[in-house]
Amino acid sequence: MARTLINLPRSARRGEVIEIRTLIAHPMETGYRPDASGAVVPRDIIRRFACTYDGEEVFRAEFFPAIAANPFLAFTTIATASGTLTFTWEGDNGFVQTETASITVT
Repeated sequence: MARTLINLPRSARRGEVIEIRTLIAHPMETGYRPDASGAVVPRDIIRRFACTYDGEEVFRAEFFPAIAANPFLAFTTIATASGTLTFTWEGDNGFVQTETASITVT
């Protein structure tokens, strides 16, 4: 399991625009760099990220080998109802990590 950080408000007013920030610790190996013996280090990147708000997708991103290690994302959405946000990162070699966070909307 990779370490993740998710930052979003605990509560918001209905209709308010909220900012969500995420970071995941991942080395993001491009597949082009040689190791100490000269062999190419196999590619190992996060390829996709998606965020759903009570089952409805509100943000999606696709990554490519040029992405930095430990990718940080910031995006906004509108607080519509109290619920759960689900964050999913998918990568090479079968890597999948899912985290959740809740928000209370008044």
